[in-house]
Amino acid sequence: MRSIGITGGVGAGKSEILAHLEKYYGAQIIEADKVGHLVMEPKGPAYQAVLEAFGLEILGKDGAIDRGVLGGMVFGNEEQLEKLNKIVHPQVKSWIYREMGRLRQQGCELFTIEGALLIEDQYEDICQELWYIHADADIRRERLRASRGYTDERIDAIFHSQLSEAEFRKHCQAVIDNSGSFDKTCRQIAGLFDRWNLCARP
Repeated sequence: MRSIGITGGVGAGKSEILAHLEKYYGAQIIEADKVGHLVMEPKGPAYQAVLEAFGLEILGKDGAIDRGVLGGMVFGNEEQLEKLNKIVHPQVKSWIYREMGRLRQQGCELFTIEGALLIEDQYEDICQELWYIHADADIRRERLRASRGYTDERIDAIFHSQLSEAEFRKHCQAVIDNSGSFDKTCRQIAGLFDRWNLCARP
């Protein structure tokens, strides 16, 4: 089974690339952020620890963690964010590792993990390669304004919290430039898969 980690800054277009990998290469896709939600559910392995760290005020009426309230507590607060990450991220990685084992037994040929913090959380331990999805900062900013309605102030804060382009390039084995047309992006992906004799489905 081939395993790839997809990472890059917000607004780089990772979701579109994931959809392409799933449709044309049969990739099994796992998004680390969604797994983070799973492990914080009431029966999840991180639920109790997060509750103890941040208090009952993060609970909704249904007993689940209100991610909006929790997000408000950690956004822009590096100390609180680090505390949350230390609880959640090891559980996310463990969940993904188990899922990789399950899919390998089922004959999965291409497993893809997407996450903004794959480098920081050392996913090179479980991925054969990390791919950096790059897009120029002004293009990312325009996408975030259009698709999510983010203000420039919020975009600036998010950009500041993420790794620099130099750091992404330093730690990733491949770079895909998603600044231009998606056809160009697809050709770059095809070139990377040529090394493994993997061809896109018609």
